[in-house]
Amino acid sequence: MKIGIFAITGLTPGRHNVKDRRLDEVDRLVKAKKKTYIQVELTGEDALFDADAVLALKDSKTDLILKDLEFVETRLGRNPPDQEKALLERFKDALEKECFLRDIGLSAEDKKIISGYSLITLKPVILIEKEELEDTDNLWSRVLKESGFISFFTAGEKETRAWLIKQGTIAWEAAGVIHSDIQKGFIRAEIIGFDDFIQAGGESQAKQAGKLRLKQKDYIMQDTDLVNFRFNK
Repeated sequence: MKIGIFAITGLTPGRHNVKDRRLDEVDRLVKAKKKTYIQVELTGEDALFDADAVLALKDSKTDLILKDLEFVETRLGRNPPDQEKALLERFKDALEKECFLRDIGLSAEDKKIISGYSLITLKPVILIEKEELEDTDNLWSRVLKESGFISFFTAGEKETRAWLIKQGTIAWEAAGVIHSDIQKGFIRAEIIGFDDFIQAGGESQAKQAGKLRLKQKDYIMQDTDLVNFRFNK
């Protein structure tokens, strides 16, 4: 996941681990040789349009809106087709009311029209206080949650690992996050809920307690699911 940093100093561009106490709890029981957190990639203002979410200070909200408003007014000045013009007028009205464009509700047709637009506030924008920069672990977790991302875990002797997916991702898609071969040969997903795993004291105990669930391709993954994908090799 890429997080675009807008008008914030003190954050280093590049990859950063997102430490997760829930993964720590799983690893404490599994005692794997390796523990791997989710990573986020921080980018500067020059790469905002390629980012999955934008992080900015609360007092930068107006600056973000003005950037989008300038873009919208420029497009309107080029006499666009009627359907695009109507959408742009709607954008202009929302921005002048200091609303982010992501929050106004867009249809599939609207999204098709704006597919090539360079608008910042169509993305998730997380506004923070400067003090929140002092605890980046909590900050990255907040950014992921408010951007619509969750994580699932895999755990074994070699590695305990967190994987990042969007809310609403199905099991078949989640398998592909690990490896395309797992997705291609998908048979089923063996799921243990995080709370069940911890309360039981590990995988074997959770299975004995009847907490293992067998799910098919269309199962919607839940945050912190522990999963083992069965697949044809």
